[in-house]
Amino acid sequence: MEHLLAQFLEHLRYERNVSEHTLRNYAIDLAQFLEYLAPADPLTGARREPDVKEIDHITIREWLSELHNQNKKKTSIARKLASLRTFFQFLIREGAVEANPAKLVNTPRLEKKLPNHLSVEDAVRFIETPDTATDLGKRDRAILEFLYATGVRVSELTKLDLRDVDFRGKTVRVQGKRRKERIVPFGDPALHALLDYLTVRGAFLNNAPVAERETEAIFLNYQGTRITTRSVGRMVDKYIRICAGIHDISPHSLRHSFATHLLDSGADLRDIQELLGHARLSTTQIYTHVSMEKLIE
Repeated sequence: MEHLLAQFLEHLRYERNVSEHTLRNYAIDLAQFLEYLAPADPLTGARREPDVKEIDHITIREWLSELHNQNKKKTSIARKLASLRTFFQFLIREGAVEANPAKLVNTPRLEKKLPNHLSVEDAVRFIETPDTATDLGKRDRAILEFLYATGVRVSELTKLDLRDVDFRGKTVRVQGKRRKERIVPFGDPALHALLDYLTVRGAFLNNAPVAERETEAIFLNYQGTRITTRSVGRMVDKYIRICAGIHDISPHSLRHSFATHLLDSGADLRDIQELLGHARLSTTQIYTHVSMEKLIE
């Protein structure tokens, strides 16, 4: 079964063009299922090779039940079931099995959780928290302005290169999930913050050895290399502690705020879908619930 898993991951990477994050999740989920089917011997580390043709919906249901007993979140269990469904669909295509047993297992009922977002006033106050008298403050202000102005995912922001930004037209080319590209406009505040940061970007770049400098990347860490999603998360946490009255905010909350504020201002839901890079309108429609909650209040 391990060689089938390896083939499946290659299929995801090269044929379906999934992101590294998605690929990692599939690999983790399926490795956990394999461990459940055939636990490794504690002494030798060896495991028996399970036969995929013997796996039925009862086996899968028992695994999910065990995950539930381990107090795993319903969202996590649902994701693992979705991974199995996709894996078995691949096995059908390859002729390794005739049916998809995971399709006979019901997805756990998930609670509908509305995305966390800031009010317009709090968004402005939070974005203006970094001290732009410092080089680091200039970079952090540019990151926060850009996240809010474009609604890009943090993973998309960290991939941005200088050539992706049209400074004159105030647009940015974003590579989203499955390497789909979209063009997103941004306003003057984000432009000015970005230009202000670019005046000190060279100082960050000079902190890295010449061979390691990522000269194309827009946002750099203090070591002169491309900033990571984890670094952006830590940066946001830092400013949450500084900015009084703002809690439970993540970098993704600025994306939620972007979408909610556009909808509240009368933007068309399909336009917001395109700006966010959502494949399905149903994903974008959650923001209508957010606006409805606000209207009721």
